[in-house]
Amino acid sequence: MRRSTNSPNDLEEREKSKKVGSLRGLIPFLKPYRTLIMLAMLALVTTASLSLLLPLAVRRVVDGFSADRATQMDQYFGAAIGIALLLAIGTGCRYYFVTRLGERVIADIRTSIYNKMIGMSPQFFERVMTGEVISRITTDTTLILSVISSSVSIALRNLLIFLGGMVLMLLTSLKLTSLVLLIVPLVIVPIIVLGRRVRGLSRENQDKIAESAGNASETLLAAQTVQAFTHEAPSKKRFSDLTELAFDAARKRIGVRAIMTVIVIFMVFTGVLGVLWMGARDVRADIMSPGELVQFVIYAVLVAGAVGALSEIWGELQRAAGATERLAELIDAEDNVTDPVIPKTMKQPVRGALKFDAVSFNYPSRPDMPALKDMNLSIKPGETIALVGPSGAGKSTVFQMVLRFFDPISGAVLFDGIDIKEIDRDIFRKEMAYVPQDPVIFATSAKENIRFGRPDATDDEVVEAAKAAAAHTFLMKLPDGYDSFVGERGVMLSGGQKQRIAIARAILRDAPVLLLDEATSALDAESELAVQKAVELLAKDRTTLIVAHRLATVKKADRIVVMDEGEVVATGTHAELVKEGGLYARLAKLQFTQ
Repeated sequence: MRRSTNSPNDLEEREKSKKVGSLRGLIPFLKPYRTLIMLAMLALVTTASLSLLLPLAVRRVVDGFSADRATQMDQYFGAAIGIALLLAIGTGCRYYFVTRLGERVIADIRTSIYNKMIGMSPQFFERVMTGEVISRITTDTTLILSVISSSVSIALRNLLIFLGGMVLMLLTSLKLTSLVLLIVPLVIVPIIVLGRRVRGLSRENQDKIAESAGNASETLLAAQTVQAFTHEAPSKKRFSDLTELAFDAARKRIGVRAIMTVIVIFMVFTGVLGVLWMGARDVRADIMSPGELVQFVIYAVLVAGAVGALSEIWGELQRAAGATERLAELIDAEDNVTDPVIPKTMKQPVRGALKFDAVSFNYPSRPDMPALKDMNLSIKPGETIALVGPSGAGKSTVFQMVLRFFDPISGAVLFDGIDIKEIDRDIFRKEMAYVPQDPVIFATSAKENIRFGRPDATDDEVVEAAKAAAAHTFLMKLPDGYDSFVGERGVMLSGGQKQRIAIARAILRDAPVLLLDEATSALDAESELAVQKAVELLAKDRTTLIVAHRLATVKKADRIVVMDEGEVVATGTHAELVKEGGLYARLAKLQFTQ
């Protein structure tokens, strides 16, 4: 899988694999549209055939100027106009079918990649930057769109014109065609030699664009932090440097392609002029008629133009092949967290019992730092458990395990007695409501942000959830109330307002398991008290896990689990743990005596 930077081995591997044959990866997306492809091919063959018929009509017109054929000249002109009309209609049909096919296929590719990426576990995004995935969905699909809707069509049309034109040139004049064929090696050699260089520079250009996109995404999403630390200038310089590197690679690629185009076109048209000179001598010697010479020259120009077009399109095909390969990496990406082939069914109604059975885990990016060590914990249905301890103790990791964002290295997490690895993730996650430490707010209305917890909820249910989360009052003060747009990532809301919306979202979900990760850390004392009361009501008859640093918020929990360095070091009620002494007693003394 592609990372934000490439090692030499990665680059070497990519260089060997990026060939035009990689475009075969588009076949699965093209198969559903066989009818559209056939119509496009029919229009393409028709226009190519008409292009080859046109010189025959021109020959008749030119030879019609002679006295013995003057009476047929009007017919020849009419036939030529008729062919031109059919050619125009065929070209319009080809454009419509091919462009529609390209847009349809690219829409399917983008949807397929998004559907795959949105379900990938956090472990995948430890290795791949989100901005880079977005770059693949936008930049690379745009390259492929140009190939499907333009380059491939033009390439096939020019290939047909090249082959048909060569045959008709042979039938017109074997001698002049032999002279033309002497030019072909002079055209093919620079295409092959310089084409390899173009492929390497195209790969480098795409890599630099992806890197700059990842950098832009990261800094723009943290724009306030960048500004607060007056880091605009270094950020601008970093992005500018990456953009310039991408431009330098593109400039080199454009330069090589320009040189290749110059060489090919010069060799082709110089050869055509030489052939025309030889043909003029044959006309003077009555070996061929003026119309035949004009016909041959038009075919030669068509063939030369086809070769020139193919030389340009070859570079586009190479770039698109690289883009196809990079997209295929995302589509074929394997996730370490997968659903079982034959999932187990959970009994209804769900009870909400959770159990950690000797669970050990470390994050892939930190293999030498265990996040959980042989953790054992049983949580009864309807029980409220508070997880406390210093930062880095593993509290939030417990939620990562429960939601199966990661799988344990050893041990198992059981939900109603079933290992969650044996249940479809969508099934058991529907039974959970999660409020993360950093609330996620989407760029839509406040109402839709709350309704995210249950899309089929009514407006009245949304309002009731907001009231329970102490969010109703401030939402009604917004310019458009619940319909107010809250900005990207909720930039128009305060931290406490974001948390209350996230809590309202969880309340609306009404799931048997409630996970609160520092859910009230950004609230003022009055709002925190209101939300605590709402959580207490919500926690009744449902399993609740609460992570909190402020011990005042967890004193009423059925049990408090004290964690340190990934291990459970103590369990009990607030009073029991204070009496016992140890880590919890020290934390309580520190907080309650301040």
